[in-house]
Amino acid sequence: MLKHWREVKAQHPHTILFYRVGDFFEMFHEDAELASRVLEITLTSRGDGVPLAGVPVKAAADYLRQLVAAGHRVAICDQVEDPRAARGLVRREVVETVTPGALLEEGWIPGGKNNWIASVAGVGEQHPAGLAAIDLSTGEFVLETLDGTELGEALSRLDPAEVVVQSGVKLPCSGDLADPLLTSREEWEFDAELAREELARRFGLASLDGLGIDRRDNPALGAAGALVRYLGELQPGGLPHLARPSVRRSSGFLWLDEMTRRNLELVEPLRVGARGCTLLETIDATVTPMGGRLLRQWVLSPLRDPATIRHRLDAVEVAVQDGRGRGRLREALDGVRDLERLAGRAAAGRAMPRELGTLRDSFQRLPDVAGALSSMAAVVLPKGNHAAALQEAADELDLLTDLTEELTAALEDRPPPVLADGQVIRSGFDRELDELRSLREGGRQYIAALQQKERQRTGIPSLKVGFNKVFGYYLEVTHTHTGRVPSDYERRQTLASAERYVTPELKEYEAKVLGAEERIAVREAELFGALRASVGHAIERIQRTARVLARLDVWAGLAEWAVRGRCVRPEVGDGYDLILRESRHPVIERMMAREAFIPNDAQFSEAERVILVTGPNMAGKSTILRQIGLCVVLAQMGAFVPAANASIGVVDRLFTRVGASDNLVQGQSTFMVEMSETSAILHNASARSLVLLDEIGRGTSTYDGVAIAWAVTEHLHDRVGCKTMFATHYHELMQLPERLQHARNYNVAVRETGDTVVFLHRLEPGGTDRSYGIHVAQLAGLPERVVRRARDVLETLEGEHRVVPGPPPPRARDPGQLGLFSEPAPHPMLEELRSLDVDTLTPLQALNRLADLKRRAEDRR
Repeated sequence: MLKHWREVKAQHPHTILFYRVGDFFEMFHEDAELASRVLEITLTSRGDGVPLAGVPVKAAADYLRQLVAAGHRVAICDQVEDPRAARGLVRREVVETVTPGALLEEGWIPGGKNNWIASVAGVGEQHPAGLAAIDLSTGEFVLETLDGTELGEALSRLDPAEVVVQSGVKLPCSGDLADPLLTSREEWEFDAELAREELARRFGLASLDGLGIDRRDNPALGAAGALVRYLGELQPGGLPHLARPSVRRSSGFLWLDEMTRRNLELVEPLRVGARGCTLLETIDATVTPMGGRLLRQWVLSPLRDPATIRHRLDAVEVAVQDGRGRGRLREALDGVRDLERLAGRAAAGRAMPRELGTLRDSFQRLPDVAGALSSMAAVVLPKGNHAAALQEAADELDLLTDLTEELTAALEDRPPPVLADGQVIRSGFDRELDELRSLREGGRQYIAALQQKERQRTGIPSLKVGFNKVFGYYLEVTHTHTGRVPSDYERRQTLASAERYVTPELKEYEAKVLGAEERIAVREAELFGALRASVGHAIERIQRTARVLARLDVWAGLAEWAVRGRCVRPEVGDGYDLILRESRHPVIERMMAREAFIPNDAQFSEAERVILVTGPNMAGKSTILRQIGLCVVLAQMGAFVPAANASIGVVDRLFTRVGASDNLVQGQSTFMVEMSETSAILHNASARSLVLLDEIGRGTSTYDGVAIAWAVTEHLHDRVGCKTMFATHYHELMQLPERLQHARNYNVAVRETGDTVVFLHRLEPGGTDRSYGIHVAQLAGLPERVVRRARDVLETLEGEHRVVPGPPPPRARDPGQLGLFSEPAPHPMLEELRSLDVDTLTPLQALNRLADLKRRAEDRR
């Protein structure tokens, strides 16, 4: 057995091997040592000293989940033949390899988030890079061709659990995101032409042109080929639920780098573990897992084409106007479970009876969904048109009537969790199964009546009929009455207080009952397998319907949030201007009393494209920056925005640099991170971009910081020409509008009363020359003595630019230390030469003076 284990282990290096031995999955050698540490299970050893650790087969799923969550691969080597029929060593094979990116088990991954495994080709080369991503649990398959600057953004957007790369290739830094598991593959596996042939064959196509894949997508095709080949090795049963690949063109989406997604807290909070503070959590009113995943994708990938955005907005507007229809639709969707993942497990042969029952119950909700959708698709918008997106959804929705009828007819109302529990198939569905059940029940009824019959025949009042898995059915008689036992009783087992017997008649009925039980189990397994296969054959139809339901769920959910949040439909177009009237921060507003949040206006145009915002700490500058960014994201993903009025000229890239952080692991200080992020903005922003900056240059000295902030603002104004809002405490920057034609000063207003400050949180034209930092320190609870001293120091600095009175003392120079930039001290002999009046020296005096200088120079040597 260990010899076979070594052979299998050699085929799966860098993988923990679960090797089936009886009722346990055993691990040996280094696998056992690693698993014992991760799982906190006992490490023991065989008699020959081989390290050994094991987990029960029945509990293996929980241990598998822990190992995968810790970033490990696990190969499951299971028994593939009946041990009772085996001769010698039971045949074992690797039936599956589980990795963080290849999960199919129910409940292992959250329903509202995709679990991507990605593959990258062309990293570090001059030509574009290729990216392929698959969610094995849903079958989604995406291809994307990117340039070097876009690859890091795409990886951090997908946040894959695992990445397949060519051997020796390093991925671009993913910032604060958790590093994915890296899997190296050989170079030949990334060949684009090989992948083109393989994908066309897999999906039964003459060519991939019909999928929108052309020659420019060769890098992505190469990545896809390596990824599909790798997943095929992990899943020996194949990938029958894999959907046809869709091509994502980055030019169609708003570019959001990791820095912006993090600063705006789109899907992940800045503070680890914080709840309810992301945009996704605020607007997510979806009721299905498919809708939750799609909404997350929309938040991370807003659109750039105004027509496509308006297409989505029409659907949301209908759902807002038709409150009754929206309610019907959401009620119908509320009973729909995760069709994509359930159908995927069925196609892969993994679904259990209860999961097929859940699919059936979900399918039964589809007519109600269709009814609600039909009425909403007929609603006329104010502009006199219908929502084309809703009509398209109605045309595409497949009610799956045939599958629903088959599952309803076959399955019990409440199927058991596992097939071995029995009672999966409904009575009346299959004649053979019904006959077997009748035979079994008849035998059981006879055996149940046998006890009373034998008591009357033998006169033994304590006689009873029993059953166990070892001896089957038996008649039990206590030792007190053994003298009354009839001659046709055959002793089967002796106990301390009784004897157990069988009769020819009992053995006959036992054979009928137990034989029927075995044949029932086999027949139910056959029927259930056929049902599961029917679902698998319809996987494309189910996936298409699931995608329709996801869109409907997102539209209805966004409408529900828009009504609750008093949001308006934005006007979206190709123009440059960006206008927000009485805009609000959707997340902060939800966390505080609605009447306490102060809305603000914001406007960008060709004439006023750079806005400089000054104001005190705690006044709300960062909030205003973030709410502008969030309103743009919401508008371009096709959602209503929290404002009284909104007009958005679509932007191609959104940059938000807010807050301070370091990256000490990579040796970067807070200021270095700040400058790196600013550099990325200056190199990637275009005239159609929106840049939101907070306190550039504050990580260094005042003059350095002002100089950097000034130069950055000039560059964005003169060279880039993009819409920019820059919040700063550097009041020197208020002079910029005198130099920059399209720059304007604004401030966040406060009201000062004595020693206290009231923050009005209102954006107003004009600058301000105070930061009120000491007032904020006082609000934060600094000791009063410290606050008073700080006021004194501030007053002194503002008046004399020094805290200590008088001129600064002269610094003592270290004669042995040369200044880096200061002039060196003059040499005494040079000073002496400068003081000579050569016009008055006689030739003899000049010779004597020269001889003296030479002697002194030699003495110094």
